[in-house]
Amino acid sequence: MTQDHHLILQPGALSLNDLRAVWGAHGPLTLAPAAYAAIETSAATVQAIVAKGDPAYGINTGFGILAKRHIPQAQLEQLQQNLILSHAVGTGELLPDHVVRLILLTKIGSLARGYSGVRPLIVDTLIALYNAGIMPAIPCQGSVGASGDLAPLAHMTLAMLGVGQVRMRCELMDARAALAAAGIEPVVLAAKEGLALINGTQVSTALALNGLFLAERLLEAAMVSGALSLDAARGSDAPFDPRVHEVRGQPGQIAAAKIYRQLVAGSAIRASHLVGDERVQDPYSLRCQPQVMGAVMDLIAQAGRTLLIESNAVTDNPLVFPDSGEVISGGNFHAEPVAFAADILALAIAEIGALAERRIALLIDSTLSGLPPFLVREPGVNSGFMIAHVTAAALASENKSLAHPASVDSLPTSANQEDHVSMATFAARRLGQMAHNTGVIVGIELLAAAQGIEFHRPLTSSSHLEHVHAKLREHVPAFDEDRFFAPDIEAARRMVMEGELSAACKDLFASLH
Repeated sequence: MTQDHHLILQPGALSLNDLRAVWGAHGPLTLAPAAYAAIETSAATVQAIVAKGDPAYGINTGFGILAKRHIPQAQLEQLQQNLILSHAVGTGELLPDHVVRLILLTKIGSLARGYSGVRPLIVDTLIALYNAGIMPAIPCQGSVGASGDLAPLAHMTLAMLGVGQVRMRCELMDARAALAAAGIEPVVLAAKEGLALINGTQVSTALALNGLFLAERLLEAAMVSGALSLDAARGSDAPFDPRVHEVRGQPGQIAAAKIYRQLVAGSAIRASHLVGDERVQDPYSLRCQPQVMGAVMDLIAQAGRTLLIESNAVTDNPLVFPDSGEVISGGNFHAEPVAFAADILALAIAEIGALAERRIALLIDSTLSGLPPFLVREPGVNSGFMIAHVTAAALASENKSLAHPASVDSLPTSANQEDHVSMATFAARRLGQMAHNTGVIVGIELLAAAQGIEFHRPLTSSSHLEHVHAKLREHVPAFDEDRFFAPDIEAARRMVMEGELSAACKDLFASLH
């Protein structure tokens, strides 16, 4: 990545920072010139097979259980066209542009590695769509995450043919008209090309990457709000002592404890109750933050490793090996690694919210926090944070259901040819809803903890947390009496989801990236 977000794609060498940048903003994309030789060689191998006429799956045969049907050479273009039209059966809301950008990028990178048998024209057309900001209209439902994300990737491919709709500058428009406006010619697919385009795990991977990057933001925001809650409840920082964590040895826990120590360092609120505080131990939601959030940190890192490999992988079928001239049918389209990664991200996102919800409950309970009931000066006439906590509890409970592993499910398809599937696309798609839920919970905790801090004035928190508090008050005033509360929660949620909290303490989280 350069400073203007111009990505020069080296196939197989995408980094998580590259993927984060594409997720976060649209910028120009160029394929490294050296990649074209492998693409051309792979395409020539397919053309040689076509000319020879020997049966090769997906090149001159039918698909799935129809693989024994030989297709005459005169019908090969029609075969690929029909494949796309018949497989474009998605339904549901359209995937957002930032997910579609990741789909296009990873599909381009996969095809450009030179094992898919497509012409350079196919790769160049996808790059042209990307650079023109033409985002294929891809419905979010219809893939079981095996044999590739067939239906959603067929909708992606429709745009290349000038069929259906695309989104350009946030507006839906006819695909052919958008191509014409951008000076892009619709493609006519040659042998193998339609299959190469719709086989692959790019949709489930892009959705899982979206969940990964949201989980990173939630982790950081919840560590900030959790530290603020610790100070608001006059909790002890002794449980963050590095010696405690070193004797256990869990890397995420050690890293998390260090961040918590830095977040609360120098708090005058903490210093004010070091002497004479009769409490021996804090509740787990305060005391065990390094253990829980450290484990979350490790899960997110593990998912990131899997998804980075998948983002650079060749996952269509069959694969073309030009060195030997062989075309080999395998199963790289099976998205089980993505499904597992998405399932552990679901656990991480759910637990971030579950722990934050418990801290909200602690703060509004005056017997535990020592703060006014429901964090308002005149409880009774004012309900304060009473029902905001109910919202947090509702969303934490909803996430428990959504966190059920999707990868353990399988429903055979394609007349039992595809008799075990990963359900990776749903596993990854549900992460967006879970992240929204947890973002609301952490936003409510941020509001509650900031309110709690203000009850300790004139004492101040640490410099990091006071900076966060000031940033929040730029968006949301103090809660002196009951008012329409939903806009405040939405403003705090946006701060969480857009990374404002971690940006306010950027130096503390740099090591996580």
